[in-house]
Amino acid sequence: MNVNILAIGDVAGETGVGILSDKLRGVKKYYDAAFTVVNGENAAGLGVTKDQARAIFDAGADVITLGNHTWRRREIFTFLDDNPNILRPANFAPQTPGRGWGIFEAPFGRVCVINLIGRNGMDENNDNPFFEVDRILKSEALQGEDIKITLVDFHAEMTSEKYAFIYHLDGRVSAVWGTHTHVQTSDCHVFKGGTGYITDLGMTGAQESIIGMKPDRPLSRFLGNPPERFEPATGPAKIEGAVFEIDADSGKCRSVEAIRII
Repeated sequence: MNVNILAIGDVAGETGVGILSDKLRGVKKYYDAAFTVVNGENAAGLGVTKDQARAIFDAGADVITLGNHTWRRREIFTFLDDNPNILRPANFAPQTPGRGWGIFEAPFGRVCVINLIGRNGMDENNDNPFFEVDRILKSEALQGEDIKITLVDFHAEMTSEKYAFIYHLDGRVSAVWGTHTHVQTSDCHVFKGGTGYITDLGMTGAQESIIGMKPDRPLSRFLGNPPERFEPATGPAKIEGAVFEIDADSGKCRSVEAIRII
């Protein structure tokens, strides 16, 4: 039996949260998605609030993943401990709140979702994601479960690190997708080991923006002016992501399709 997994790219600002609230359930129905993972780490511009996380769940997300802005909103700390369906990168220091992976119930059975963060061009203080994903996949908690489908959100800057990661994991997980750059890539591919891949899902937020932010301040910074705090853009929005068709019996990916909903 083949099932469709929907992965949604970084939610940017209230504009991104709003379009999810309006359209995500319709998108899930259109693509017959049996399970949905949303990266929500920019819902507040930087970070995500508890109310925004709840809104993303209410919109239809089964799991929320995060990234390098996880700690920007302190109110999320206890929410990460209390709600197992929101993940922060697993290779953050072990004393940080929350968890980096989990096993979740889906209509087709149980699915494992892992959230990791890259190191190149990011915070080098994070643990090595390659070693961390190996540790998770070999862990007693996972080995003792009959999990066929494993999904990985790799929140990373450099495309070379993301490609190294898919070669490291091909045949060991069902799907790997990149987040963080907010720019959708055109390299959907099923690797020979049966793992589906896209370098970056893209962004859910304002169409007229610089990676979801009002253009004036990022542009000003590129011109060399003193930096000012970015503000999430408003106006017409888009949802970007990908649909992975996966064999629920073998865990192998059959196809990957990038999507953009306006």
